[in-house]
Amino acid sequence: MIASPDRTPLPRGFFDRPVLEVAPDLLGRILVRSTPDGPIEVRLTEVEAYDGANDPGSHAYRGMTRRNTVMFGPAGHLYCYFTYGMHVCCNVVCGEAGRASAVLLRAGEIVDGVDLAWRRREAVGVVDSERQLARGPARLAVALGLDMRANGADVSEAGGEIVLHRQQVVSLPTHKSGPRVGVSGSGGEGNRFPWRYWLTDERTVSAYRPAYRPPTSVDAP
Repeated sequence: MIASPDRTPLPRGFFDRPVLEVAPDLLGRILVRSTPDGPIEVRLTEVEAYDGANDPGSHAYRGMTRRNTVMFGPAGHLYCYFTYGMHVCCNVVCGEAGRASAVLLRAGEIVDGVDLAWRRREAVGVVDSERQLARGPARLAVALGLDMRANGADVSEAGGEIVLHRQQVVSLPTHKSGPRVGVSGSGGEGNRFPWRYWLTDERTVSAYRPAYRPPTSVDAP
């Protein structure tokens, strides 16, 4: 059942919790991005949790670096990074300050500003349907017009350029969990780290792909 959209920003305390609590609780929330070209709103349908020193798949597994400093807090800020030298991916920092953890925003449904999102996506590649506008973390960032300047942005600040708001629906829809996409090594083991969460029956959820593993002498044809 759809209710009137609640555009009250999520409070800091929402993010100041363990990452495995915050991640599934982000599903169905509305991320509002304000730009001079107009606003874009996306309903989050897929996320992934990364738990710092407890998680070999995390950028912060081996400690703090120049790249991952934002992950160490405070909670409620965006941690953005480049991947493959061309894509930006965005995460929301959570948990207590000094202990790195964050939730990757993997995919969502554009609920306002579809035309603007479409123009942004077409400017950098092919878009074959509306479901693909923010289906995958790099596409989501492009659709929202996010780049590395968003690193450190406060998503709980009312009136900010990038703000996470409360749910649009009356109750949290059913969700599932499973292995994270493209994570190599032990961090990609789905039985140990089933930390990707997605809303069921949502067409914008990205396709699961395991990390690429070069063939060894045993697996080579």
